Amino acid sequence: MEPAPFFVASRPATGEGELTVHHPYDGRPVGRTTVATPDQVDAAVAAAAGVAAQAAALPAHARAAALDHVSRRLAERAGEIAALITAENGKPLKWARAEVGRAVSTFRWAAEEARRFSGELQRLDTDPAAGGRIALVRRVPRGPVLGITPFNFPLNLVAHKVAPAVAVGAPIIVKPAPATPLSALLLGELLAETDLPAGMFSVLPLPNDRAADLVTDPRLPVVSFTGSGPVGAAIRRAAPEKHVTLELGGNAAAVLCADWTTDEDLDFAAQRIATFANYQAGQSCIAVQRVYVHHARYADFLPRLVAAVRGLRTGDPASDLTDVGPMVSEDAARRVETWVAEAVSAGGTVEVGGLRDGATYPPTVLTGVPANAKVVAEEVFGPVLVVAPVADDQAAFAAVNDSAYGLQAGVFTRRLDVAFAAARALEVGGVIVGDVPSYRADQMPYGGVKGSGVGREGLRSAMDDYTEPRVMVLTGLAL
Repeated sequence: MEPAPFFVASRPATGEGELTVHHPYDGRPVGRTTVATPDQVDAAVAAAAGVAAQAAALPAHARAAALDHVSRRLAERAGEIAALITAENGKPLKWARAEVGRAVSTFRWAAEEARRFSGELQRLDTDPAAGGRIALVRRVPRGPVLGITPFNFPLNLVAHKVAPAVAVGAPIIVKPAPATPLSALLLGELLAETDLPAGMFSVLPLPNDRAADLVTDPRLPVVSFTGSGPVGAAIRRAAPEKHVTLELGGNAAAVLCADWTTDEDLDFAAQRIATFANYQAGQSCIAVQRVYVHHARYADFLPRLVAAVRGLRTGDPASDLTDVGPMVSEDAARRVETWVAEAVSAGGTVEVGGLRDGATYPPTVLTGVPANAKVVAEEVFGPVLVVAPVADDQAAFAAVNDSAYGLQAGVFTRRLDVAFAAARALEVGGVIVGDVPSYRADQMPYGGVKGSGVGREGLRSAMDDYTEPRVMVLTGLAL
């Protein structure tokens, strides 16, 4: 098993010290790479700074062509890449295939946005003093981007850093999660096949404790981070003068409103919540964690949800029959086990699940858990659901807001007025009506409020974050 190369200034490289990636399910080695040396890191940053002006001047067709190429090549190698994601991350193969499909779309949408990223015209003669004047407002790159990505979507969350950077003409340095660098390295291979100028991208395997120097390096004026809240807060403190975007997760809630009444509705909600609380072994920022059910529906809904969760298959993630695979490590599963035990000690009841097997933690439903327990108040990032009855829709919305986080929420209602009331009341970045909070279209603005971060992902939104407006005023025109 030869070590996979990483990329320094768009070229393959080998560093020092080996980084071996192990399958979370059975611990076997699935790939190797090496760690970038300090000199290689400096060369990558210097190259990004050196090519920044050339990158910003790339014509739209060149940026779009590179993005289209990556999208096409991801589709061509979809089966291989999905297997790689499963091997390094442990997510079931069917969800790995879905991640590859999303990355294909992410690069395709970026190509489309690159072609129409044109700016706007503003007439200035709306004031008598500005007769004959018009402003052209365009967005220009702030400079090279540092993208720091997590383990849970080792391909598509890298795509959400790289694709908008290429679309606007900004060089980017990617530091993937040490547990899952292989998908990012494969993406580097595909970028290296394009005609992007040397230095436009680097993919650097590094331990997390070596990211601090990159965060503070003045040659990287933009930092885009997806990961844990404490790390994100530390990045903001370390680089207050930089443009920092943070996607920091949450503890997503679903609400079953008073009008969600029929057997068909309750069965649909139970199946959707069961699936999307557990589809990544709960390791998704918008995996369902809390469920608030109108008290009149609670007795009918809870057994349906428990049955739907019990019906999920756990096991080898390489099997097409597996719904829920292992967590990223046994340590992660042990943490979830501890949190559930604390919830039970505080009065909670395990309705299903709750027995860890190595790195696999089974889909688990808890009831009767106090609001201050970690499984309610913090981000579990594991396959655990907490269900509680509420007096009415307003009480449910208040319970959703009683959180340090605010990423997305799902509201099961068929009433338009309730949907608008939820969108007005809920302190989150996105409200998904008629479905779980786990829905995300990769082209839409995605991000949260409070402890869930600042800024937005989604192609056009990230392109705005990576750029700043520049105004040119033309004078003496017959408008």
